[in-house]
Amino acid sequence: MATHSATHDDHDHKPQGFLDRWLFTTNHKDIGTLYLVWSLIMFLVGGAMAMVIRAELFQPGLQLVHPEFFNQMTTMHALVMIFGAVMPAFVGLANWMIPLQIGAPDMALPRMNNWSFWLLPFAFFLLLVTLVLPGGAPQAGWTLYPPLSLQGGYSIAFTIFAIHLMGISSIMGAINIIATILNMRAPGMDLLKMPLFTWTWLITAFLLIAVMPVLAGAVTMLLTDKFFGTSFFNAAGGGDPVLFQHVFWFFGHPEVYIMILPAFGIISEIIPTFSRKPLFGYQAMVYATASIAFLSFIVWAHHMFTVGMPVGAQLYFMYATMLIAVPTGVKVFNWVATMWRGSLTFETPMLFALGFVIMFTIGGFSGLMLAIVPADYQYHDTYFVVAHFHYVLVTGAIFGIMAGVYYWLPKWTGFMYDEKLGKIHFWWSTISVNVLFFPQHFLGLAGMPRRIPDYNVAFAEFNMISSIGGFAFGLAQVFFVYVLWKASRAGVKATDQVWEGAKGLEWTVPSPAPHHTFQRPPVIDDSKLAHGDVTH
Repeated sequence: MATHSATHDDHDHKPQGFLDRWLFTTNHKDIGTLYLVWSLIMFLVGGAMAMVIRAELFQPGLQLVHPEFFNQMTTMHALVMIFGAVMPAFVGLANWMIPLQIGAPDMALPRMNNWSFWLLPFAFFLLLVTLVLPGGAPQAGWTLYPPLSLQGGYSIAFTIFAIHLMGISSIMGAINIIATILNMRAPGMDLLKMPLFTWTWLITAFLLIAVMPVLAGAVTMLLTDKFFGTSFFNAAGGGDPVLFQHVFWFFGHPEVYIMILPAFGIISEIIPTFSRKPLFGYQAMVYATASIAFLSFIVWAHHMFTVGMPVGAQLYFMYATMLIAVPTGVKVFNWVATMWRGSLTFETPMLFALGFVIMFTIGGFSGLMLAIVPADYQYHDTYFVVAHFHYVLVTGAIFGIMAGVYYWLPKWTGFMYDEKLGKIHFWWSTISVNVLFFPQHFLGLAGMPRRIPDYNVAFAEFNMISSIGGFAFGLAQVFFVYVLWKASRAGVKATDQVWEGAKGLEWTVPSPAPHHTFQRPPVIDDSKLAHGDVTH
């Protein structure tokens, strides 16, 4: 049995002033809220950049913006969405939920927690200010490949310093999460009894610490090539631009899993709740997550099949990439098995979770197609790749985040969101996101290159359909902001339990969760705590 020691009043001393509450806060819930609000703002900024891209591509020919600005938008859209929207959203969810899920009073390193958030606004100021610098923002895609990235103006220096600050923030957040999970679990909460969201974040945090310094090294070498006369990547000075690709993708491929593993955790919380059943194969899910994380380090060159690597290397990276499908398939099988013969209901979090499972699987299948070397020669740098990774990151990571927000929002605010509006948001998003990205598979198979502002008239119809889907999806997210605003102000009062089938320590504290929880560790009865389930 789990009992909570958080009371409704005696531990709920919030700081009084606005600055005290938000600027200097060390409370994990407030910092989680800051991360989530920040990621929502960056999601809208990055989405506006995507709208510029889709508006330009609505018809063939150059319509609205110069090609240079179009290239700046593709680069900035990616950097803002990855480092400003998706990653901070998951860190915000981790800050809010991990202490509640493991019975900890707060994060292990609360002052560092504050600092790791407040680095982000300065990082993104540095990044976004490049748009008004002479020569404009970087125009080299999010990968910043040399020699292209070294041909711009001073903006590359600002971009690199921004990436360093984002990286420092990520590493500090990861250290904090590991320290919290390993040291601050309630008595009786063994590692293999933790909720899966906590497990996926523990593994993700190790990935972050391993790969963010690799990205820092790669961009620092770019910086010295540009401004200090080195030749790491300059062929004229004896360097090799392909070296950058190797170093970058050694970071870049684990980064993809950093952006999806926490979503796996969220989905693994939601599906059992709305199936009224324990998660099928809890331990298999933990081991599958760890396997995916390990394999993510040894498949990086599947992004580089066309650079001229030896056949042996191509074969190795092809087979290693296909191997990742096995633990991922285990996860999808276990989610489906959890729902099998369950007593399912379809509230908004469950709808987003089901949308995630179906559409993430589509992204996984197109990833398997890209893993095949001879086929990849045709798909490489076409819109097929764009369609693949947006199915993984939009209908994967972002749908996972939205599922988590709807699932835990009543616990945060104390009010139920409007279920009817939530379902409208889900169906509007799901239909429009498929109209947006599914035609891009066909564009890629027909040979349309990515990152171009103009194209052959043969590609016109699918681009027009894709752009219409893009505008509709963007509008759906403005509607999402309205749903959140409405739910944060008033509505039906949420119970402590919130969801009928929900299990876990977070459902034993009041709704809204008090400013301070678990002043004394909750008492966990071992016999009632199995495979990630807490009964209370």
